[in-house]
Amino acid sequence: MHYGICNLSIVPVRIEPNDCSEMVTQLLFGEHFKVLEIRKNWSKIRLAFDNYEGWIDNKQYEEITEEIYKKIKETKPSLAGELIDFATNSTNNYLTIVLGSNLPFYKNQQLKINNSNFLYEGEIISEQKPKKLLVETAYKYLNTPYLWGGKTPFGIDCSGFTQMVYKLCGYKLMRDAAEQASQGEVLSFIEESEPGDLAFFDNQEGIITHVGIIMKDNYIIHAHGKVRIDRIDHSGIFNMDEQKHTHKLRVIKKII
Repeated sequence: MHYGICNLSIVPVRIEPNDCSEMVTQLLFGEHFKVLEIRKNWSKIRLAFDNYEGWIDNKQYEEITEEIYKKIKETKPSLAGELIDFATNSTNNYLTIVLGSNLPFYKNQQLKINNSNFLYEGEIISEQKPKKLLVETAYKYLNTPYLWGGKTPFGIDCSGFTQMVYKLCGYKLMRDAAEQASQGEVLSFIEESEPGDLAFFDNQEGIITHVGIIMKDNYIIHAHGKVRIDRIDHSGIFNMDEQKHTHKLRVIKKII
């Protein structure tokens, strides 16, 4: 088995080993993974954080040993807390670091990938936050454009948004909305929900395709065109710009 780590800012993970293939998620700096298959130009990977699989360009990651992989997995994570900042290496080259990136072996503003040392002076998130701060964290992504497979303040999809908000607060969600819907405890009514709970929505075939974070007073924050705030009722999401329901409510889940 081979192992790798993302040593670039944002790397696309694709459904097939092809630059034109659909992007299904992204690797952020410092995320580590198992390499399941290696071809001439592409590698199939499985992310350590959520077991998500896809293909990445061989030029866009660095190999690590199994020992380093295990050490990272066992170490309490330090995450970048700034919307965007920079890390510098020993030759003063800049590397962009976005919100939620992993900072391997972080200590005293220093982090390390193999033999490369980096200086990062931005905000660090390393402690689990109370549930009440989930919505406050979600506001960091407000007005982020929708991007299928995205996980950053420059483009994000609905489940990437919920996953990153929970990750920044110290909790683990799976990658896709349907996977996230399998987590947590079912709530029978909106009235039972608290800010930070997740609402899931399905399509005409009954497949869960959308997720958002419930706020107080029957509001919801979710990624639809952009990360936005709308009303939620027993029918689903009522888009206040379009003045109509856009998503049909399927289930509400209490994750924490």
